[in-house]
Amino acid sequence: MAKKRKPLPEHPVEVEIESLTHDGRGLAHVDGKALFVDGALPGERVQARYTRIQRHYDEAAVVSVEQPSSDRVTPRCPHFGVCGGCRYQHLAAEAQVRVKQEILQDVLTRIGKVTPETWLAPLSAAAWGYRRKARLGVRYVPKKGRVLVGFRERRSSFVTDLTRCDILHPAVGERIPAIAAALQDLSIRTRLPQIEVAIGDGPAVLVFRVLDPPTAEDLARLAALGQETGLHIYVQEGGIETIRPLPGQEVALHYSLPRHQVQIAFEPSDFTQVNLELNRAMVDQALGLLDVQPDERVLDLFCGLGNFTLPLARQAEEVLGLEGDAGLVARARANAERHHLASARFEVADLYGEGVLSPWLQGRFDKALLDPPRSGALAVLDWLPRLGVQRLVYVSCYPATLARDADQLVNGLGYRLISAGAMDMFPHTEHLEAMALFERDEER
Repeated sequence: MAKKRKPLPEHPVEVEIESLTHDGRGLAHVDGKALFVDGALPGERVQARYTRIQRHYDEAAVVSVEQPSSDRVTPRCPHFGVCGGCRYQHLAAEAQVRVKQEILQDVLTRIGKVTPETWLAPLSAAAWGYRRKARLGVRYVPKKGRVLVGFRERRSSFVTDLTRCDILHPAVGERIPAIAAALQDLSIRTRLPQIEVAIGDGPAVLVFRVLDPPTAEDLARLAALGQETGLHIYVQEGGIETIRPLPGQEVALHYSLPRHQVQIAFEPSDFTQVNLELNRAMVDQALGLLDVQPDERVLDLFCGLGNFTLPLARQAEEVLGLEGDAGLVARARANAERHHLASARFEVADLYGEGVLSPWLQGRFDKALLDPPRSGALAVLDWLPRLGVQRLVYVSCYPATLARDADQLVNGLGYRLISAGAMDMFPHTEHLEAMALFERDEER
């Protein structure tokens, strides 16, 4: 017999918020039990209504703020609190950056058992209209009699009924109603679950994922949307190999790194950083920390399209980029050839496979750059000292795996954590990226 769930308290509880959790909720304690409060900020006194009772912690949402934080601001978006696209809009932009730096410090100390010798100033850029890659949900809702386009609601599979989105690039964020209206009369409106957004320096591409083939009339309506808005329309009927532009809609996507005289071409499905301005600052900082010399060889792991590899190739004797996605490697090679960068070499390698770096052990690498996915780079760390790597920059999109890997680098492999700092790649969200510099003594 299933255990009966404990009923929620009928009345709100007044609590003092102690800190902010990694997912952007306020932390309080009631009778010694942790309470995570949606919409609350550190230092505030709030009335909170319970939303969930768990064995070791409870969850709640703010009903009213009795004593607000000096960092509290009015959210710009009318959908804030419902839409899952943002979590920090009620927190001033400069405070968001400060909080992310504090979270990074906590994670490195608590999980990694390491502290950098110096802290890098956090990297930040424009807080609005920055997002150039996104996945939007699409749902026809019979009760509303129309199609909704937007991010998923918080803790729900429902699509938020957006009228605009201020974190998306304006080419898309200001056209949400027009996009939704264009889908309203499609024969496959119930068979179109998502839209991929891809924008570089130029036009915006929308990739419509369809579960049934669109009719000629459907394609004509989508083409009209492109003509009316300037958006470039692609459809995808299966895997990424089925992505195709509608007639006359194809566009060459690319983004530039002006300080390094590099322009990187990409396909709509390729991984690129969502925040172009912050990416440029990130590349500049990474190259500055590595301080590559003309006679040095550099290893770029999880290199993707060559976001770091190609700028590094302008400084180093040779850069080897390794990446598991063969399509990305092919396009990285094409990008290098287009820039006549013979010092950049790219190879396909499963960086989570056993003995993955053994083919390159015959050569020495002076420095390395790691930009792994959320799962981190633990599988390749032990190879770095064997390859001779004395200095490495680790670019992280998930602080917990950065901390785990920092523990291995410092406490297991004898590197020093020279510096670290947060990067606000996703303003108004709890997502935290970071960069860290490690060095190993020559004699080790």
